[in-house]
Amino acid sequence: MPILTFTSRIEAPAEALFAWHARPGAFNRLTPPWAGVRLEHFEGIRDGQKAVIRLGAGPLHRAWVARHHDYVEGRQFCDTQERGPFRRWTHTHRMEPDGPDASILTDHIDYALPLGGLGQWLGGRFLQNEMERQFAYRHRITKQDLALHRRYNSEGRSLRIAVSGASGLIGSNLVALLTTGGHAVLRLVRSRPTRADEIYWNYGAGEIEAEKLEGLDAVIHLAGETVFASRWTDAKKKRILESRAQGTGLISETLARLKTPPRALLTASGTHFYGIGHPHALTEASPPGTEGFLTAVTHAWEAATRPAEDAGIRTVNLRLGAVLSPRGGALAKMLLPFRLGLGGRVGPKDQQFSWIALDDTLGAIYHTLMTGVAGAVNLTAPNPVTMGVYTKTLARVLRRPALFAAPASLIRLATGAVADEVLFASARVLPERLQQTGYPFSFPTLEEALRHLLGKE
Repeated sequence: MPILTFTSRIEAPAEALFAWHARPGAFNRLTPPWAGVRLEHFEGIRDGQKAVIRLGAGPLHRAWVARHHDYVEGRQFCDTQERGPFRRWTHTHRMEPDGPDASILTDHIDYALPLGGLGQWLGGRFLQNEMERQFAYRHRITKQDLALHRRYNSEGRSLRIAVSGASGLIGSNLVALLTTGGHAVLRLVRSRPTRADEIYWNYGAGEIEAEKLEGLDAVIHLAGETVFASRWTDAKKKRILESRAQGTGLISETLARLKTPPRALLTASGTHFYGIGHPHALTEASPPGTEGFLTAVTHAWEAATRPAEDAGIRTVNLRLGAVLSPRGGALAKMLLPFRLGLGGRVGPKDQQFSWIALDDTLGAIYHTLMTGVAGAVNLTAPNPVTMGVYTKTLARVLRRPALFAAPASLIRLATGAVADEVLFASARVLPERLQQTGYPFSFPTLEEALRHLLGKE
C-alpha cells in the first residue's frame, strides 16, 4: 500500500495558502503542462463536493471522479477517488502555520494500483517518479504564485478585470493566476453569454456589451487569430489583421466612451513591431520596423489602442516573444520529434530566438497590471539565444539527440511567407522595461525554463 508525502515551506500564512487552494483556478495552476489532464467539472473543496477530471485525449480518455471530505477551514481538505484509474486513492492537503508569515504545505497520498502486486510491479516505479515530478512542480508553482500576490497585492485588494482570449494558452492560465489571487475575472466571449461572468463582444459586427465594462479596474485584451498556418492565404491574412486591429479598436474606443472607464488597458502585441533580421539587441526604445506583413499588423494593432490612451486610460502594449509551453506554440510543435529522437534545428543556427516561459509571461502581465507601468513592454526573457543553442538545450533537457536540420529552402517552398516571418524571424529583443521596473524573472535562462516546463529536474 504505497504512501507518498511531499512537504514544502511556503512564505505565506497558512490561511493565505489555504485560500489560494480553495479559489477557482487552483487546479489549473497546479496541473503540470506536460500532463494530459483537464478539469471538466468542479464543485469546490468542501465536504461532499466533487471534481471530474479528464485523463488523456480523444477516444482513449478516462474520467476521474473525486469526492472531497474532512474539510477544516484554513487547514485541510481531502479528496478520495470514487471512479478512476486507481484501485484506491486518498489525497490529504494540509497547511500548518510556521510562524505568523509562513506555513508548511504537506501533500499526503495513500493509493493502490489496479491488479494488486502485479500492478505495483509493472507500474509502481514509473508512477512514483511521475508523482515526484508533478508534486515538485505543484509546490514550485504554489510558492511562485503566492510570492507574486504577496509582492504586488500584500493588502489583499480584489480587482475586477475583463479578459479577452480567456480560453487560449496565455489567457486561461492568466485567469487562473488572477482568480487564485482573489481577483474577479469577467471573460469577453464571442457567443451570447450564458453566465454572469461573461461579456459579449463581436468585433466583426462592431458589437460589445459596453455597460458591463463600466467601473472595472482593468481590461486585458489577448484575443487574436493565430499566425500559425501551413501557408497564409489572403483570407487568413485578413483574419490576422482584422482580429487585432478591429478587435483592439472596438475595445479601445468603447472604453474611451465610458462614464467610468477602467483604469488600465493591457493589450497583447508582438516583437514583430521591431521588424526582423536585426543584428543588434532591441529594447522598447528601438525604432519600429518597416518591412513585413506581421510588422505592419503589429503597428496597426498598437495604433488601435490610442483612443483609450487619449482618454487617460493607462495603456500597455505587451510585445510578446515566443511563449514556451508544452501545451502550445513552438515548443509544443517540436516536442514529439525530439522525444522520438528525430528532432533538430528549424532555421539558421545563428537565428536569434527571443523566448519567455509561460509562467514569466503571466508574472510579467501581473506586474504591469499591478504597477504604474505604461506604454510598450517587451515580454521576453533577459537571455535570448540562437536557434542553434535553443535546439541543443532542448535536446539536452530531453536527453535526446538533435541530429537533423530542416532545409530552409524546402520550408520556404512549403510555407511561403510564414517561413521568413514566423519560423525564421530573427530578433534579439530584451525586456528592458520589465527589468527597470523590478520584475523578478522566475526563469531567466532557457535551460531552467525548459526543465521547469517539462518536469526535467
